[in-house]
Amino acid sequence: MEKNNFIDYIRIFCKSGNGGAGSSHFMRTKFNPKAGPDGGNGGRGGHIILKGNKQLWTLLHLRYYKNVIAENGEGGNKNNRTGADGKDIIIEVPLGTIARDEESGKTEAEILEDGQEIIWLRGGRGGLGNANFATATNQAPEYAQPGEPGVEAWKTLELKVLADVGLVGFPNAGKSTLLSVLTAAKPKIADYAFTTLIPQLGMVEYRDGRSFCIADLPGIIEGAAEGKGLGHRFLRHIERNAVLLFVIPADSDDHKKEFEVLLNELEEYNPELLQKNYLIAISKSDLLDEELKAAIRKEFDSKIPVIFISSFTQTGLIELKDLLWKTINAPAG
Repeated sequence: MEKNNFIDYIRIFCKSGNGGAGSSHFMRTKFNPKAGPDGGNGGRGGHIILKGNKQLWTLLHLRYYKNVIAENGEGGNKNNRTGADGKDIIIEVPLGTIARDEESGKTEAEILEDGQEIIWLRGGRGGLGNANFATATNQAPEYAQPGEPGVEAWKTLELKVLADVGLVGFPNAGKSTLLSVLTAAKPKIADYAFTTLIPQLGMVEYRDGRSFCIADLPGIIEGAAEGKGLGHRFLRHIERNAVLLFVIPADSDDHKKEFEVLLNELEEYNPELLQKNYLIAISKSDLLDEELKAAIRKEFDSKIPVIFISSFTQTGLIELKDLLWKTINAPAG
């Protein structure tokens, strides 16, 4: 169930509406059978519009929505009546969604704000009726424009989770437990690897009514950037995090090496990830005394903030929140 409910990539066929044809019509009245052209314009074809919805966190609702076809515009009519526009189709997507053309791979839209609307595929323009072509030398034009065709193509929607802080670490580093004590989220926690199969989000309540979003991402293993484990599929979600919190367990055999492996996997996937602000949290620190903490701290570059925490005893969590808030609001790099 957990696997099926988190969908972060879909492929759909989209077609915007064709514009309606302009009308070629001449007004005829009882007393004036040659009253002149009065053909109206055709209506615009329906757009396909992307709209951000902060209540959504997955593309699950679009999983079986394989064909998105907007309504065609209606043709113009006599008495200079313009045809009705085709009905637009609005596709609601979670924040952090990127829309691409499948064939070219070009990014066409990016939804980052709640309520943000972007016209993804424009409907065809309606054709002009013959009334638009009447001139002093051509008072009875018999032609009108056809409507422009809509746009059709295979498109893709890709979700990259938006969060202020992303938890990065090996399986069983204590990321899910940390998320559960910092937020109201209830991730799956067990004593085996890869209990987190999908990104889990939670809101951390901070001082004075402020808050920030934190994401627990599936555990990374060595070789994740080449597709090993679950890391390759979910590494892209890290690109959206403002701050990276590396979670390394106190009982690790080599804390520094574990950190370097994680850094290397991020660099292999996207070197720009290392330009983000990041810090290190040593989890399960209730297992350590002050002498061991001092020894572990010396393993890392003094410029990298290192904090010792314990989700079990909730030691260091207030200090961690303060440090995360400060880092979130600090300039990158």
